[in-house]
Amino acid sequence: MTAALAIAFALPRSCEGRPRVTEEPTIARLVRAARGGDRDAFTTIYERFHGAVHAVLLSKVRWMDCADLVQDVFLTAWQRLPSVRDPDAFPGWLMAIARNRAVDHLRKPRPVEGVEEPSVDPVPTADARRVLVAIRALPEAYREVMLMRLVEGMGGPEIAASTGLTPGSVRVNLHRGMKLLREQLGIVVTADGDDT
Repeated sequence: MTAALAIAFALPRSCEGRPRVTEEPTIARLVRAARGGDRDAFTTIYERFHGAVHAVLLSKVRWMDCADLVQDVFLTAWQRLPSVRDPDAFPGWLMAIARNRAVDHLRKPRPVEGVEEPSVDPVPTADARRVLVAIRALPEAYREVMLMRLVEGMGGPEIAASTGLTPGSVRVNLHRGMKLLREQLGIVVTADGDDT
Protein backbone atom coordinates (compact mmCIF):
# COMPACT_ATOMS: atom_id res chain seq x y z
CA MET A 1 0.00 0.00 0.00
CA THR A 2 1.44 3.38 -0.94
CA ALA A 3 1.94 6.07 1.67
CA ALA A 4 -0.86 8.13 0.14
CA LEU A 5 -3.27 5.21 0.34
CA ALA A 6 -2.20 4.45 3.89
CA ILE A 7 -2.88 8.04 4.88
CA ALA A 8 -6.23 8.05 3.08
CA PHE A 9 -7.37 4.93 4.91
CA ALA A 10 -6.02 6.07 8.29
CA LEU A 11 -7.74 9.47 8.40
CA PRO A 12 -10.71 9.59 10.75
CA ARG A 13 -14.00 10.65 9.17
CA SER A 14 -16.36 13.24 10.57
CA CYS A 15 -20.16 12.85 10.64
CA GLU A 16 -20.42 14.65 7.29
CA GLY A 17 -18.25 12.04 5.60
CA ARG A 18 -15.37 14.44 4.95
CA PRO A 19 -11.92 13.65 6.31
CA ARG A 20 -11.01 15.59 9.43
CA VAL A 21 -7.76 17.49 9.27
CA THR A 22 -5.31 15.92 11.66
CA GLU A 23 -1.98 17.44 12.43
CA GLU A 24 1.21 15.45 12.42
CA PRO A 25 2.34 14.82 15.99
CA THR A 26 5.13 17.06 17.18
CA ILE A 27 8.39 15.49 18.18
CA ALA A 28 7.72 16.41 21.82
CA ARG A 29 4.39 14.56 21.69
CA LEU A 30 6.03 11.53 20.10
CA VAL A 31 8.83 11.49 22.67
CA ARG A 32 6.35 11.67 25.56
CA ALA A 33 4.31 8.83 24.05
CA ALA A 34 7.42 6.71 23.43
CA ARG A 35 8.59 7.34 26.99
CA GLY A 36 5.25 5.94 28.09
CA GLY A 37 5.99 2.74 26.16
CA ASP A 38 4.23 3.54 22.86
CA ARG A 39 6.27 1.57 20.32
CA ASP A 40 4.35 3.07 17.40
CA ALA A 41 5.46 6.54 18.50
CA PHE A 42 9.06 5.35 18.62
CA THR A 43 8.65 3.80 15.17
CA THR A 44 7.53 7.21 13.89
CA ILE A 45 10.56 8.79 15.55
CA TYR A 46 12.78 6.23 13.82
CA GLU A 47 11.16 6.95 10.45
CA ARG A 48 11.67 10.69 10.88
CA PHE A 49 15.27 10.55 12.09
CA HIS A 50 17.01 7.48 10.66
CA GLY A 51 18.29 9.40 7.62
CA ALA A 52 19.80 12.15 9.76
CA VAL A 53 21.40 9.60 12.10
CA HIS A 54 22.82 7.74 9.09
CA ALA A 55 24.32 10.97 7.73
CA VAL A 56 25.90 11.84 11.09
CA LEU A 57 27.48 8.39 11.28
CA LEU A 58 28.56 8.44 7.63
CA SER A 59 30.40 11.70 8.27
CA LYS A 60 32.70 9.81 10.63
CA VAL A 61 32.77 6.04 10.03
CA ARG A 62 33.11 3.62 7.10
CA TRP A 63 29.96 3.31 5.00
CA MET A 64 29.81 -0.45 5.60
CA ASP A 65 29.50 0.11 9.37
CA CYS A 66 26.70 2.68 9.24
CA ALA A 67 23.64 0.42 9.02
CA ASP A 68 24.53 -1.48 12.18
CA LEU A 69 25.45 1.70 14.01
CA VAL A 70 22.12 3.32 13.11
CA GLN A 71 20.41 0.41 14.85
CA ASP A 72 22.74 0.80 17.85
CA VAL A 73 21.90 4.50 18.11
CA PHE A 74 18.15 3.88 18.13
CA LEU A 75 18.46 1.04 20.62
CA THR A 76 20.44 3.35 22.91
CA ALA A 77 17.86 6.11 22.40
CA TRP A 78 15.01 3.72 23.28
CA GLN A 79 16.81 2.61 26.43
CA ARG A 80 17.70 6.16 27.50
CA LEU A 81 14.43 7.81 26.50
CA PRO A 82 13.31 8.27 30.13
CA SER A 83 16.36 10.51 30.67
CA VAL A 84 15.25 13.09 28.07
CA ARG A 85 14.40 16.16 30.14
CA ASP A 86 13.12 18.37 27.34
CA PRO A 87 11.25 16.44 24.63
CA ASP A 88 11.62 19.40 22.24
CA ALA A 89 15.41 18.97 22.47
CA PHE A 90 15.19 15.34 21.31
CA PRO A 91 16.72 15.92 17.83
CA GLY A 92 19.94 17.36 19.27
CA TRP A 93 20.02 14.66 21.96
CA LEU A 94 19.67 11.92 19.34
CA MET A 95 22.38 13.44 17.11
CA ALA A 96 24.70 13.58 20.15
CA ILE A 97 24.11 9.84 20.72
CA ALA A 98 24.98 9.23 17.05
CA ARG A 99 28.18 11.28 17.27
CA ASN A 100 29.24 9.54 20.47
CA ARG A 101 28.49 6.12 18.98
CA ALA A 102 30.68 6.98 15.98
CA VAL A 103 33.54 8.03 18.26
CA ASP A 104 33.17 4.82 20.32
CA HIS A 105 33.17 2.76 17.14
CA LEU A 106 36.35 4.44 15.87
CA ARG A 107 38.12 3.62 19.15
CA LYS A 108 37.51 -0.11 18.67
CA PRO A 109 40.34 -2.14 17.15
CA ARG A 110 39.95 -2.76 13.42
CA PRO A 111 39.77 -6.25 11.90
CA VAL A 112 42.97 -7.68 10.48
CA GLU A 113 43.73 -6.50 6.93
CA GLY A 114 42.71 -8.95 4.24
CA VAL A 115 39.68 -10.29 6.11
CA GLU A 116 36.67 -9.73 3.88
CA GLU A 117 33.74 -8.16 5.70
CA PRO A 118 30.20 -9.09 4.70
CA SER A 119 28.05 -6.30 3.33
CA VAL A 120 24.40 -6.03 2.41
CA ASP A 121 24.66 -2.48 1.12
CA PRO A 122 25.77 -1.82 -2.44
CA VAL A 123 29.42 -0.86 -2.72
CA PRO A 124 29.78 2.86 -3.49
CA THR A 125 31.22 3.73 -6.88
CA ALA A 126 34.67 5.28 -7.15
CA ASP A 127 33.05 8.69 -7.73
CA ALA A 128 30.83 8.30 -4.68
CA ARG A 129 33.83 7.35 -2.54
CA ARG A 130 35.75 10.37 -3.89
CA VAL A 131 32.88 12.71 -2.96
CA LEU A 132 32.53 11.10 0.47
CA VAL A 133 36.25 11.60 1.15
CA ALA A 134 35.90 15.24 0.08
CA ILE A 135 32.86 15.76 2.32
CA ARG A 136 34.66 14.21 5.28
CA ALA A 137 37.49 16.72 4.71
CA LEU A 138 35.07 19.63 5.16
CA PRO A 139 34.85 21.44 8.50
CA GLU A 140 32.65 19.52 10.93
CA ALA A 141 29.89 22.16 10.83
CA TYR A 142 29.27 21.35 7.16
CA ARG A 143 29.85 17.58 6.99
CA GLU A 144 26.65 16.32 8.54
CA VAL A 145 24.27 18.73 6.80
CA MET A 146 25.95 18.06 3.45
CA LEU A 147 25.49 14.30 3.87
CA MET A 148 21.89 14.78 4.98
CA ARG A 149 21.30 16.78 1.80
CA LEU A 150 23.38 14.84 -0.73
CA VAL A 151 23.11 11.26 0.53
CA GLU A 152 19.80 11.22 2.39
CA GLY A 153 18.05 13.71 0.06
CA MET A 154 16.75 15.79 2.95
CA GLY A 155 15.62 19.37 2.38
CA GLY A 156 16.66 22.35 4.49
CA PRO A 157 13.58 22.40 6.75
CA GLU A 158 13.85 18.64 7.32
CA ILE A 159 17.54 18.97 8.22
CA ALA A 160 16.69 21.78 10.64
CA ALA A 161 13.98 19.69 12.29
CA SER A 162 16.27 16.67 12.53
CA THR A 163 19.27 18.47 13.98
CA GLY A 164 17.80 21.25 16.09
CA LEU A 165 19.61 23.86 13.96
CA THR A 166 17.72 26.89 12.76
CA PRO A 167 16.66 26.90 9.10
CA GLY A 168 18.97 29.88 8.55
CA SER A 169 21.96 28.00 9.96
CA VAL A 170 21.18 25.02 7.75
CA ARG A 171 21.00 27.25 4.66
CA VAL A 172 24.34 28.88 5.50
CA ASN A 173 26.03 25.55 6.26
CA LEU A 174 24.73 24.00 3.04
CA HIS A 175 25.77 27.00 0.96
CA ARG A 176 29.27 27.23 2.45
CA GLY A 177 29.72 23.46 2.48
CA MET A 178 28.72 23.17 -1.18
CA LYS A 179 31.12 25.95 -2.13
CA LEU A 180 34.01 24.21 -0.33
CA LEU A 181 33.04 20.84 -1.79
CA ARG A 182 33.04 22.24 -5.32
CA GLU A 183 36.48 23.76 -4.70
CA GLN A 184 37.84 20.45 -3.37
CA LEU A 185 36.44 18.52 -6.31
CA GLY A 186 37.58 21.12 -8.83
CA ILE A 187 34.07 21.93 -10.01
CA VAL A 188 33.71 25.39 -11.50
CA VAL A 189 30.27 27.00 -11.53
CA THR A 190 29.75 29.43 -14.40
CA ALA A 191 27.84 32.70 -14.12
CA ASP A 192 24.67 31.00 -15.44
CA GLY A 193 24.89 28.34 -12.69
CA ASP A 194 26.12 25.42 -14.80
CA ASP A 195 28.77 23.10 -13.41
CA THR A 196 31.81 22.52 -15.61
